[in-house]
Amino acid sequence: MSEIKHNHHEIDYIEFCVTDMAESQRFYAAAFGWQFTDYGTEYAGIQKSDGCEAGGLRVQSVVTAGGPLVILYSDNLELTLTRVRDAGGQITHEIFEFPGGRRFHFKDPSGNELAVWSDR
Repeated sequence: MSEIKHNHHEIDYIEFCVTDMAESQRFYAAAFGWQFTDYGTEYAGIQKSDGCEAGGLRVQSVVTAGGPLVILYSDNLELTLTRVRDAGGQITHEIFEFPGGRRFHFKDPSGNELAVWSDR
């Protein structure tokens, strides 16, 4: 296994608070194809395609709105919007244009707001 490279002062890991671990894993797997490593009932690591962890899901009784907005990239924004909606995500802002591309915002089953953008 190769050594993991961590870069000074770069974002290294994103952690989402969730109210229901099983439902959150189901949602992110259905919407984005994410895979997880379970570390007990209250934490799961989010696996990147290279096998390293990109972040985690942490159980918390209440999830509060606000904070940093995590933005994912998509090669096909319309298809991703459909997958998020079909997986049970709540679309909070339909696709809109901005300088450099287009994006939409959604809430996951725990109420976390994320966005997805594309330059296409």
